[in-house]
Amino acid sequence: MIAYIYTASFVVAAVGLISWFLFQKTKVGTKASLVFFGGIIAYLASLFLAPMLMPMKVMVLARDFTVLAGIGFLFSFFKYNKLIAAGAVVVLSMAFGMFYLELLQDTIPNRRLLTIENDSNAEILVEVKEGTNIGQIQNIIDNYNLTYERAFNNMSSPELTDLDDYYTVNIPDNQLVHIDKIKAELRETIAIEYLENNEIVQLDDSEGGIQKSAKKLIPNDEFIQNQWGFDLTGSGQLHAFLKENNIQPKKRALIAILDTGVDSEHEDLKANFKSINARHDTDKQAHGTHCAGIAAAVSYNNKGIASVISDNQFVQVSSIKVLNDYGRGTQQGIIKGILEAADNGADVISMSLGGASSDSRQKAYEKAFDYARKKGAIVIAAAGNAGKNAKDFVPASVKGVIAVSAVNNQLNKAVFSNTVNDVKMGIAAPGVDIFSTIPENRYASFNGTSMACPHVAGLVGLMKSLKPDLTTQDAYNILNNTGIDTDMTNMTGKFIQADKAIKALIK
Repeated sequence: MIAYIYTASFVVAAVGLISWFLFQKTKVGTKASLVFFGGIIAYLASLFLAPMLMPMKVMVLARDFTVLAGIGFLFSFFKYNKLIAAGAVVVLSMAFGMFYLELLQDTIPNRRLLTIENDSNAEILVEVKEGTNIGQIQNIIDNYNLTYERAFNNMSSPELTDLDDYYTVNIPDNQLVHIDKIKAELRETIAIEYLENNEIVQLDDSEGGIQKSAKKLIPNDEFIQNQWGFDLTGSGQLHAFLKENNIQPKKRALIAILDTGVDSEHEDLKANFKSINARHDTDKQAHGTHCAGIAAAVSYNNKGIASVISDNQFVQVSSIKVLNDYGRGTQQGIIKGILEAADNGADVISMSLGGASSDSRQKAYEKAFDYARKKGAIVIAAAGNAGKNAKDFVPASVKGVIAVSAVNNQLNKAVFSNTVNDVKMGIAAPGVDIFSTIPENRYASFNGTSMACPHVAGLVGLMKSLKPDLTTQDAYNILNNTGIDTDMTNMTGKFIQADKAIKALIK
């Protein structure tokens, strides 16, 4: 709703400004001035309430006010010649519709962004050195009334990692003023190998094209016309290629959606859903279900939407609930989810979550992703929606992750999307006005890199079904080499092409 108010209020302010200049010193001009100021007030209110970081709001404000100032300057010259002014209005309206309206519509995401915040019940993650034990920091624990517990004890293969040496440390509220001192003292002990913040993570999304000559299939799914990404990613061409060549999977790959849960009974997911644990199979927030539909909705079932998965024999989708019903979770909880997904045979782990990090290195995440890799999983993560560089956001910036930026149906970088030029493996996918499943057999459109992420996860899941030993680097290389340019390829990465990627995989 805020995104719509923002766009509409800007248009109202612009129209009011033009009318004010053209009808000065008349009753119409007086009314136009009131329209202008009313539009400005609504605009400022919507921008203030928008789920964006403050630097981004300042940039948007400067951009939009520069445009309004330019409009005012232009019509200050035309106010005495109504014929020229009328022509200017026509030209300006056309230019606005072609170039600026879409920019306004893409500016404000509909979901909250993450600011840096630590879990109030376990502020710190520490790794204990081999040959020592947590009891060797007992003096610090006693001095500050700290409590601790083992962070990750749910692994089926602890020999593959040393995450079992990690503990969470809780700092009482009355000692939080000493958090920097506590961290410094812990780092100085011989027992602590590594320390990082147990940061809160939460949903970071916001609520033309290519000509292809190859034969394609058009699914009979009810809302296929709402899925612009289906055509632009070459999914129809991929479905035709798989069918014509009778391509068969070597395994049924499993995609784990780490999110707010998934409505496992949804009409367009149920036939393709595998439950890992019943506690993960509901979704009051809608975000996880939306991502699951993008990745692996049932195609050709005369209902809902289609996905890159043409046939249920290739891929199953599952859920690990790592965020609560408000879309929030902790780093520890996310890592537990990664371990649980890997232990349950996930081939792809899709993470449409994250946010800015205060730690320069995310060692615990790295170890978790390394554990998942050794178990055969590929991790895909949303780049983030702050309009910044993904290198400062987790888990997108963590080593071993394919980070996904968002573009619109003209292959322009979404205004809200973080850039992936400074991460090791960055790729682009549809992330604006993405129509997908939400709980209770409903459907809706969301914006965000969260929506781009499962587009890639679904495709990589299909790739894993055809080549089970596919590595993360191999998957990225194929996606990158077969992808096409966007308007800012150096910032977004290549835009995925599903048909070309599968053909390159099996050639």
